[in-house]
Amino acid sequence: MATGGALFLFSREQATVPIEQGYGPDPILPEPNPTLIPTVNIATAAQWPEGSMPIAASGFAVNEFAGGLDHPRWLHVLPNGDVLVAESDAPPKPDQGFSLRGWVMDLFERQAGAKVPSANRISPLRDQDGDGVAEITQPFLTGLNSPFGMTLLDGKLYVANADAIVAFPYQEGATEITAAAEKIVDLPAGRNHHWTKDVIASRDGAKLYATVGSNSNVGENGMDEEVNRAAVHEIDLATRQMRLFASGLRNPNGLSWNPVTGELWVVVNERDELGSDLVPDYMTSVRDGGFYGWPYSYFGQHVDERVEPQKPELVAKAIKPDYALGPHTASLGLAFNQGDLFGAAFKNGAFVGQHGSWNRKPRSGYKVIFLPFTAGKPSGPPQDVLAGFLSPDDKAYGRPVGVVVDRKGALLVADDVGNKIWRVVPAR
Repeated sequence: MATGGALFLFSREQATVPIEQGYGPDPILPEPNPTLIPTVNIATAAQWPEGSMPIAASGFAVNEFAGGLDHPRWLHVLPNGDVLVAESDAPPKPDQGFSLRGWVMDLFERQAGAKVPSANRISPLRDQDGDGVAEITQPFLTGLNSPFGMTLLDGKLYVANADAIVAFPYQEGATEITAAAEKIVDLPAGRNHHWTKDVIASRDGAKLYATVGSNSNVGENGMDEEVNRAAVHEIDLATRQMRLFASGLRNPNGLSWNPVTGELWVVVNERDELGSDLVPDYMTSVRDGGFYGWPYSYFGQHVDERVEPQKPELVAKAIKPDYALGPHTASLGLAFNQGDLFGAAFKNGAFVGQHGSWNRKPRSGYKVIFLPFTAGKPSGPPQDVLAGFLSPDDKAYGRPVGVVVDRKGALLVADDVGNKIWRVVPAR
C-alpha cells in the first residue's frame, strides 16, 4: 500500500487456530509466529450511516442512549442514576525522535479513529423521563488530562488522568463541577504507550486501586521505562501512600469487584507481534503481590524469547490468568452484572467490551460479549451480546470500550469511534 509517497509492505501471516479456541481457562497457544513485517489489519474508522446501529444478539435489543460525543471512552454510574462519560484520547507524546515503527503505528492508529485531540472532559448523561435515551448531555468537568477511570466515594469524585489521580467535591444531582482539582497521587506517565488509567475504590472506602499500562510492547524501550508500570497500584487515602499491588499486567483496565468472591478483577491487553494466534487477552482475579508474566512470559510460564535478559525467577512464579479472551481482541471494558433485568443466567456474570484488533488476520473483537460465572468463576463459553461494529466493506462504524450496568440493569456501551453510547436490554 502506498501512503503519502511511502510504500508499506504487509505480512501475509494469518491465524491458523479458530478464534474460539483462544478463549477459556486453557486456550490453544500455538508456537509463536513473529514476522519481519508485523501483521497490520486495522479497520478504517467510518461514521455510522443515518439510522443504523450495532446488531444485538438474539434475545437482546439495542438503542442509542446518547450521541454527538467526542471520543467517549469510559463510563461510571452515579447513585442517582446519572451516567458520567469520559471523553478522552491520548495526551501528546513527548518528542523522542523518529522511529519507523512509531511513525507507522501512529499512522494506523489515526486510520482506526484514534490520535484525535483529546476533549479532556467528563460529561453527565441523564435520562429524565426513563425512556432509555439521555436528555441531558453537557460538560461536567473540563480541563482534565486524558481522563479515563472514575469512582465516587464519600462525596468526592476521583478521576484517573493520564498522569495522576485527582479528586473533586460532588453533590448528588449536580450537572457541573467548577472546583479546582485536588491531586491525590501522581501516576507513571511519560511515553504514554498505554495512557489509559482506571480507578476503583475498595469496599471499605479506605483505599483506591489504579491501573497503569506498560510503556512498550515487550520492554523494547528498556525496563527502566517500565518502573511501576504494567501494574495495579493500591493507594491509601489516609496517608496518600501508593504501593505496587500486582505486576506483570501489560495493559490492565476495567477494574471490577467480583460480587460473589469479593476479589478484584481486571481485563488485560496482552502483547503483539507474535502472530495472529498469540497472545490472548484475558480477564483475571488480581492477587496482592501477584506477578502475571509481562514481559518475560505470557499465560503462565510461556517464555517470550524476544525479551532479553530473561528473569527465570519471575517466570517461575508467573500466575496463569483465569480466563483468556481471544488473541488481539483489545478487551478493555469489564462490568459484573448484579441486576435481575437480564435474568438468572446473567446474574453475577461479566460483560466485556472488546475494542478490536490491529495485529490479527482475520480481525478479532469489535464486539461486546458476556461470560457466565458460577460461584465467582467463569463457567461457560462467551456469548455475543452486541456486534455489527464492522461495516459490510470492513470499515469500523464503531469500537466498544467501556461497559457498565446502569441502575435499571441495562447495559451501556461506550463507542469511541461512533461517538455514541449504546443501551442494551432484553428484547420484549
